[in-house]
Amino acid sequence: MKKILIIFFITVNVYSQSSNLFEPIDVFDLEYVSNTEISPNGNRILYQRNFNDIMTDESFSNIWLINFDGSENRPITTGNFKDNSPKWSNKGDKFVFKSNREGKQQIYLFNIANNSIQKLTNFQYSISSIKWSPDDSYLLFSSFIDDKRDKLIKMPEKPKGAKWNDPPVEITDLNYRYDGSGYRKPGETQFFTVPITGGTPRQISNIPAEKRAFQGEWIDNNTIVFSANLNEDSDYNTNNTEIYTLDINSGIQKALTSREGPDNSPKVSNDNSLIAYLGYDDEYLSYQQNSIYIMRIDGSEKYKIELDLDRNISNIYWSGDDKKIFFQYDDNGITKIGSTTLDGKLDFIIDEVGGLSFSRPYSGGFFSLSKNDRYSFTYGTVYNPADLAVGYKGSKNRLTNLNKDLFDYKKLGNVEEMWYKSSFDGEMIQGWIVKPPNFDDSKKYPLILEIHGGPHTNYGFHFSSEVQLFASKGYVVLYTNPRGSTSYGKEFANLIHHNYPSQDYDDLISGVDNLIERGYIDENNLFVTGGSGGGVLTSWIIGKTDRFAAAVVAKPVINWYSFVLYADNIGYFYKYWFKDLPWVDPESYLKRSPISYVGNVKTPTMVLTGEKDYRTPMAESEQFYAGLKLNKVESMLVRIPNASHGIASKPSNLIAKVNAIISWFEKYKK
Repeated sequence: MKKILIIFFITVNVYSQSSNLFEPIDVFDLEYVSNTEISPNGNRILYQRNFNDIMTDESFSNIWLINFDGSENRPITTGNFKDNSPKWSNKGDKFVFKSNREGKQQIYLFNIANNSIQKLTNFQYSISSIKWSPDDSYLLFSSFIDDKRDKLIKMPEKPKGAKWNDPPVEITDLNYRYDGSGYRKPGETQFFTVPITGGTPRQISNIPAEKRAFQGEWIDNNTIVFSANLNEDSDYNTNNTEIYTLDINSGIQKALTSREGPDNSPKVSNDNSLIAYLGYDDEYLSYQQNSIYIMRIDGSEKYKIELDLDRNISNIYWSGDDKKIFFQYDDNGITKIGSTTLDGKLDFIIDEVGGLSFSRPYSGGFFSLSKNDRYSFTYGTVYNPADLAVGYKGSKNRLTNLNKDLFDYKKLGNVEEMWYKSSFDGEMIQGWIVKPPNFDDSKKYPLILEIHGGPHTNYGFHFSSEVQLFASKGYVVLYTNPRGSTSYGKEFANLIHHNYPSQDYDDLISGVDNLIERGYIDENNLFVTGGSGGGVLTSWIIGKTDRFAAAVVAKPVINWYSFVLYADNIGYFYKYWFKDLPWVDPESYLKRSPISYVGNVKTPTMVLTGEKDYRTPMAESEQFYAGLKLNKVESMLVRIPNASHGIASKPSNLIAKVNAIISWFEKYKK
């Protein structure tokens, strides 16, 4: 009996010691909502529920259905599959979605009346951008179709049974690889239709070889509209897309736009008389903003809706009566939904549209609109990854709380907004302070300055597992939006045009100084880290000052000269981020390259990058690591196997990144 009691009490004691702090392993328990899709009548919402599997280190998703009032919340699909992108029919009696439940992603149909699932395709290529025809008889989708090229290098026939190396890979494209998807395959994007009863998809477009088309929409049952870059120099002029119509029966294709710059995201009005679309006149600035344009269905009478809104616009919808356009935008680190009449009368609808990344506090989110102007959207704050919410005429009603089971007993750090002046020119900079759970302002805490990438992106009032994990280890975390960040207007973002990095350094250091003045930061224990553009600025900072006890430079650009010739969009960066090609103006490239200042670095530095990163390739990190070692700086190179630029795409990679950063900082904490 004694033994049994002892065992019982030991078990209870171990269980009671379970941490109430947010721990790295808890990342596997996080869930979030994406791809919300409200029904045409606004009564029901489909949403994609995303979750992680600790045994396979994979992320999966299922489709759920819920009423507008929050009742009858139920799963339509279950299991460790990637069920995604639900789309209601126009009548709202059925919907389609994509799934890999039989291997490759295919289209499936769910009939509401009898709760049945039917597989519609058995397609060998990718499937994207699914749209219902106006009469609900067909589906439109796009797909990248592989093509074969004639080989220049001929190999002799190998003997039967011989094992030779793979044949040479011939590359002739300017942009020959893409981060996350690997080396570019020969081929082009084409549009297909498939009957809603299933069958063989029919190719309806004839896009030229090596061209990409995007965002197809039905005009009527015989005509579609889409955007594409079909220019001969599309590899060199990547930003120049136009909008086209395609007659399905005749195959005749017609360009509706022709200006220099992107025209994309066409949306047809409900009465089929107008097309709304996004775009801008290309000024070759490093940051440029979308505006809303309107044209007749034949491409005539184009005009820009003049808005009193200096923000980038995305995700447009026509209102049910075709008198307004609803859209999404970022403002001061918050993602919002607004609307405008066709003559530019602006109306704010809601804020707190949740980001779809729970690793770092980036802005973003998703919303959909019904025919009666009800909306569904991803709802998120600094205390929850994206949940589902709905509303009408400015109302906001949260329908899910997917992580309540976790955060009911896991304490998160409190998040506080701050504004301060840059020491360079007095420019007002926005930031957020994340304090450790059980924070005591009478104590001194180590500080982590965490810097966002881009550089033309923004952090904001969004949940971040990485930042919360830093805080749970006893660090105060500061993240800010220095000049160059979006959501503050075109001028603020372009303060670093042809000048990055530069005074964004002063903005960041001013934030650190402002926080130190509050009295609870240990000045001997300042740490700095950031990824991508944040890796650029972290390496730049330690080349300018040695006040930080340690640094972690994640997936950086170290040498602009090599970067523009080696990154995954060769036709873009040199043209928009610099005045000229690197061999024409090498001084500008080297002046802005952190490698030029590696001789100044005294800060113990970890460099961390994914081995399959084609956006900021591993060679960038290796150059910096070599420079640090040659200068005998305490340093470490960390390579994340099988990871692209989005290191945190696998839950264990996110944990590895966070633990690497914390371990390095703990090692050098004074």
